[in-house]
Amino acid sequence: MTALRAKPLMSLEEILYSGFLGLLFFYCVLAAGKAVDPVFAFHATIGAIASAAGIFLIVRSFIDRDGRVEPDEINGKPNYNLGPIKFASIAAMFWGLAGFSVGIWIALELAYPALNLNLPWTTFGRLRPLHTSAVIFAFGGNVLLATSFYVVQRTSRARMPGLVTPWFVILGYNVFIVLAGTGYVLGVGQGKEYAEPEWYADLWLTIVWVAYLLVFLATLWRRKEPHIYVANWFYLAFIVTIAMLHIVNNAAVPVSVFGSKSYVVWSGVQDAMVQWWYGHNAVGFFLTAGFLAIMYYFVPKRANRPVYSYRLSIIHFWALIFLYIWAGPHHLHYTALPEWASTLGMVFSVMLWMPSWGGMINGLMTLSGAWDKLRTDPVLRLLVVSVAFYGMSTFEGPLMSVKSVNSLSHYTDWTIGHVHSGALGWVGYVSFGALYCLVPWVYGKRDVYSLKLVDWHFWISTLGIVLYITSMWVSGIMQGLMWRAYTNLGFLQYSFVETVEAMHPYYVIRALGGILFLAGAVIMAVNLYLTIRHGEAEKPAADVALAPAE
Repeated sequence: MTALRAKPLMSLEEILYSGFLGLLFFYCVLAAGKAVDPVFAFHATIGAIASAAGIFLIVRSFIDRDGRVEPDEINGKPNYNLGPIKFASIAAMFWGLAGFSVGIWIALELAYPALNLNLPWTTFGRLRPLHTSAVIFAFGGNVLLATSFYVVQRTSRARMPGLVTPWFVILGYNVFIVLAGTGYVLGVGQGKEYAEPEWYADLWLTIVWVAYLLVFLATLWRRKEPHIYVANWFYLAFIVTIAMLHIVNNAAVPVSVFGSKSYVVWSGVQDAMVQWWYGHNAVGFFLTAGFLAIMYYFVPKRANRPVYSYRLSIIHFWALIFLYIWAGPHHLHYTALPEWASTLGMVFSVMLWMPSWGGMINGLMTLSGAWDKLRTDPVLRLLVVSVAFYGMSTFEGPLMSVKSVNSLSHYTDWTIGHVHSGALGWVGYVSFGALYCLVPWVYGKRDVYSLKLVDWHFWISTLGIVLYITSMWVSGIMQGLMWRAYTNLGFLQYSFVETVEAMHPYYVIRALGGILFLAGAVIMAVNLYLTIRHGEAEKPAADVALAPAE
């Protein structure tokens, strides 16, 4: 008599996630029906659809695997979980193109205001946070998720644990992006820089972020490599600090659990202080520490050289982590914030120059003995130029935090030029370089489809960055000087409208620079698509027979 095969059972992880998403589905359906405003009803509907889709994917995955579980190792080698990394890489490219496009549109709106189309959804005030969130959190965030999941597995020589959790992190994060982006366009937001999403989106991101931290820590816990590589230190600092910043800055009380409106618990100058403690450290830990982790893995890998000084990388880490958290008050010079607080922020900002340049030197000197590769490898060129932009931005930032400089630069386009030299040159280029490495690796390709296209991407986008930041430097300094110009009688020499009129040609140049940067990103998207579909497959490494010693 043939024994009956036992039916496979869902894992505890699958059951818990299914239950959680089921409860979330019922709340979202209830909230959509009881919503006190149409935007909340719309977002509740998105939440219900996402929850139902999540349950469907869990059940379908359970059925497809038929009780089988992916082994941690195959033939003694780690069996890395690459599926979530592939999704995040493609999502990063999609959101990047969307975010760059919106940025160009609002740049053109500043030059030609009629382009707001006289519609509420296309005004600068709604599209500007859409642009910043799309490029920072959607593009940059997905790059960080993809690279961190890849790097922590490879440097730990261990498979990322969980059937559902890695996918929950990736897909849940992108659901947050959809909620945030649609909320901006529809006019729902807190009005906090880099933290505009309302309470329910913030709460959802908190849940996703805790799952992200746990899966990252669990991978480190399972590591076969005794040493924790320095890139993982930077990733951990980024994950933990962003969690702390997010929770404190977004502490709010909703008017109704069925409505989008909430009130932040901080008020007045305390709110300003918390906002810029968050705002500057979002730059420091999201856009700096996280992407320094990328630098410390991808530059040595692409150059095929060890990190120049591992000891310097550890000093870089601890100095940066300690100093950055204190620098936020320099955003509030000459405001209601007590002067001692803003001066303290300025002092720490100036001190930050040293560890920042220590990291830059470490990244650049990693190419010792491999500088010739810059002529032939445009991917490495992107990564190295990104480190150079990091050095430039981290010199300019402390300079602009000094009170005498800040009195000229603050509230002007010089700040916009500074931000975009870091965002386009540092974050953009290191992300592009990482994706050019990562996509072939996770799809089993030898290299990107066309290095010539990478070369075109590099030069076109570099020209765009130069046009962008130089036009904003000139515009900003001119703007500041015009604002502080007085006549012999002590009256302001220029009206505000005259300063706006004077900036028009620089706004046009800025938009042109953005168009060139987008053109480079489009070339990249085409190249990565061709890499995935038609790239040359990686040949399996042959087992090398060791010769006996003589």
